[in-house]
Amino acid sequence: MKDKTIDYLLRTTWLAVNKMYNEEAAKFDSTMATGFTLLSIDPENGTPSTSLGPIMGMEATSLSRILKKMDELGLIERKPNPEDGRGVLIHLTDFGKEKREYSRDRVLTFNDAVRNNLSEEKLKHFQEVTETIIELISNKKIYNQKQTV
Repeated sequence: MKDKTIDYLLRTTWLAVNKMYNEEAAKFDSTMATGFTLLSIDPENGTPSTSLGPIMGMEATSLSRILKKMDELGLIERKPNPEDGRGVLIHLTDFGKEKREYSRDRVLTFNDAVRNNLSEEKLKHFQEVTETIIELISNKKIYNQKQTV
């Protein structure tokens, strides 16, 4: 384990999580991406379509495809944004709320399983490590450093 790079550990862990969620979602004719989107939409007030991408860390074109599919499946509906005449709010349908609860349950089950197998100290260190990685990337402290000769 100590010879493996940090990016390898992150990538293989995420791929395993992704596969697990997709296997669970497939039992209900869904995908992890759809479940993640359902969880990112405010179930009461809807979410502006323009803020959904940044919330999810997803490019607009990828999100567009997911939303189109979700619309076709009857999971969401688009309504004009009363605060911005040019904008659209994405709302969950009753069916979307039902699927959202399933997705929420799967995420909480995963969280509980991990939490039950790790100490609070290890979880705290994991959070610190991931926050540091995000901070290094966000502040371009990895590849955009000024190089000194």
